[in-house]
Amino acid sequence: MTTETQQQDGAGVDTSNETLTITDNRTGKQYEIPIEDNTIRATELRNIKTSDDDFGLMTYDPAYMATASCRSAITFIDGERGILEYRGYPIEQLAERSSYLEVAYLLVHGELPTGQQLDEWVHEVTIHTFVHENVKEFMQGFRYDAHPMGMLLASVGALSTFYPEAAAIKDEEIRYLQVIRLIAKMPTLAAFSFRHNQGKPYVYPDNDLSYPGNFLSMIYKMTELKYEPDPRLERALDILFILHADHEQNCSTSAVRSVGSSQVDPYSAVAAGVAALYGPLHGGANEAVLRMLRRIEHKENIPKFIEGVKQGNERLMGFGHRVYKNYDPRAKIIKRATDDVFEVTGINPLLEIALELERIALEDDYFVERKLYPNVDFYSGLIYEALGMPVEMFPVLFAIGRTSGWIAQWLEMIDDKEQKISRPRQIYTGERGRDYVPIEQRS
Repeated sequence: MTTETQQQDGAGVDTSNETLTITDNRTGKQYEIPIEDNTIRATELRNIKTSDDDFGLMTYDPAYMATASCRSAITFIDGERGILEYRGYPIEQLAERSSYLEVAYLLVHGELPTGQQLDEWVHEVTIHTFVHENVKEFMQGFRYDAHPMGMLLASVGALSTFYPEAAAIKDEEIRYLQVIRLIAKMPTLAAFSFRHNQGKPYVYPDNDLSYPGNFLSMIYKMTELKYEPDPRLERALDILFILHADHEQNCSTSAVRSVGSSQVDPYSAVAAGVAALYGPLHGGANEAVLRMLRRIEHKENIPKFIEGVKQGNERLMGFGHRVYKNYDPRAKIIKRATDDVFEVTGINPLLEIALELERIALEDDYFVERKLYPNVDFYSGLIYEALGMPVEMFPVLFAIGRTSGWIAQWLEMIDDKEQKISRPRQIYTGERGRDYVPIEQRS
C-alpha cells in the first residue's frame, strides 16, 4: 500500500491529486483511491473484490476511533497540542471575553454577532424561557425522587408534542424558532427537574436576569421577592456553559446527528443527545472525580493512592482524554474559575486534595509518559458541588451548555447534501441457514 502526491512547481503539494495505491494480495489487482483532507472514502473500498458477487471490502472501526462521519466547520480540536476552537476562535479567548449566549450565536450562525445582533438574539432567547403549563404538569407527574437527568430527557422529547410544526425541518423560519426555543427552555426544564427532586415548588423564569443568572434564580429562589445572583457565581456558571458548548463528534453529538439523520424534529434529536449524556462515561465523569477525591479523604493518602493507580488497583479519574494528549484547555480555564466560586461559597476541602493530586501526577514520569493530563471533568465537579448541586444535577448542567452545540451540529447536518440516514454496517458473526425446530423437539 503506497501513497502518491503530484507536486506543483514552486507551490508545494497539490492535494487534489493525492492518491492511495492498494494492492490486493488475494487477486494481485491494484486500486488507486483518492485522498482528500487526509481521508479516503470508505465506500471506495467496496470496489476491492475477489469476484463480481463479492460485496467488497469494508472497514471495521468500533467506537469510530479512526472514522470521520461528517464534514464540520463548527469545532476544531488538536488533541496533541491541547487546542480547542469554536468556529476558529480559541476557547481561551471566548471564555475570557464572551458570554454563553454570544458563543451560542457563534456556533449557530458561524460568526460572532454585532452589538445589535447580540441584543436581538438575547431578547429572543429571553422571551422564550417560559414553558407551557402542561409541561410543568407533565414534570410534576414524576416520582418525588426521579433522577433530574431522566426528567430532562423526557421533557425535552415531550416538547416535540407541544410544537408539532417543528417537524417541518426544511422550513428555515420554523427551524430557527425551534433553535431559540431549545436554547431558551433547557435551563427552565433543568431547574424544574432540580426543584422537583428537592421537593420544592417550581420557580418561573425572571426575564430581567441574564441567562446564567436566571438559571440560578430558578434553582435557588425561595421567599424573596427578587433573587439577585452573585455576579461571581453568575460568571463562573456562564464560563462552564461556554466550555461545554461543543466538543466535536463526541458520543452525545453523534447521537444527535444519527437520530437527526432520520429527519425527525430537533427536540427528538436533542433528546437523544441528553440520553447519551446520561451515561456515566460521558456526563457522569465529574461525579466519578468527586467520589475518588472523597475516597482519598486526606492529602497524606495521595502517595498510597498513586501507587494503587500504578499497580492497577485504582483509577485516576479526571485525567486523560480520548482526544487530548495534552492538558485539556478547558481544565485550565475551570481551574481559574474555582477561585471566584470558592471566594463566595468557601473553599471545598476536596480542592486541596485535587491540587496536590494534579501536582504529583504532572511530575510523575508514569503519568507524563502516558500523557495523562487533567481534563474538563477534574475541576467542574468541585464547582458544581460548591454551587450546591447534587451529583445527579451534574450532567443536567452539562446538557444546558451543550444544547447550543447539539443544535449547531443538527443544523449543519440538515444542510449537508452528503448526509443520508445513518446506517452503519456490521460484520455478522452468528449462525446461518438453520431450520426451525418445533418446540416439542427441542432438548
